[in-house]
Amino acid sequence: MSTKPICENWFVTEKINDWLYLLSEPHYYWWNRANLWLIKGQKQDLLIDTGLGVSSLRQHIASLIDKPLLAIASHIHFDHAGGMHEFDHRAIHAAEAKALETGDDHEALCTAEQGWVLEEHFEQLPHADFTVTQYTLHAAEPTQVLKEGDVLDLGDRAFEVLHLPGHSPGCIGLYDAKSQDLFSGDVVYDGELLDQLHCSDIPTYIQTYERLQKLPVDTVYPGHYSIFGRSRYQQIMAEYLEAKRKPGCPAEQRL
Repeated sequence: MSTKPICENWFVTEKINDWLYLLSEPHYYWWNRANLWLIKGQKQDLLIDTGLGVSSLRQHIASLIDKPLLAIASHIHFDHAGGMHEFDHRAIHAAEAKALETGDDHEALCTAEQGWVLEEHFEQLPHADFTVTQYTLHAAEPTQVLKEGDVLDLGDRAFEVLHLPGHSPGCIGLYDAKSQDLFSGDVVYDGELLDQLHCSDIPTYIQTYERLQKLPVDTVYPGHYSIFGRSRYQQIMAEYLEAKRKPGCPAEQRL
């Protein structure tokens, strides 16, 4: 029986500005703690990523929702797609739609053998019955399957879906060309980038970064850690590309 305390509130909410809220799970390991972004639109709201799914995100944000809401998984990994089953309208890229529909723990990186969901990563427990050994990705059939070039129109602003594989096959970003805001999921963030998972592909990641280097971006709202701007965005990608293009790197063969 766990002696860890049960938390009173699993989620915290930070208002970034009039149209954006950041939700996070502070009692979970900071290194893998995802940023969940709630975008308030004129005629529709977007929720980018849904966290671990161990407590009700839908209930937590209920007071902030006053129009139709689309929950989007930036990719299938458990720290981003764990709560997708809670929402009536669910979207994910076509490459990972089947994994969400079937609740594929292997693709979500949450089987016991993969070792990503660990007891020590929970400083407090979301509820009294919670156990790491029973953790699973709940199957949830997507109501919308996303592809490159799709546009999500919120009335007062629009986001283009960018297919940005490398970290996983179905990674996406959401890009507002007018404001040059990029919600980048796990494609670009200011921390250790994971490109050696079973679902990762370094040459594909390189192609994605070569594409993103040409994209005008003012602000990045990433899947982990802090918001950052244009300079750091370019620096992160340049450093990654330099490291992966060094002699002896498998990706060198295609350059």
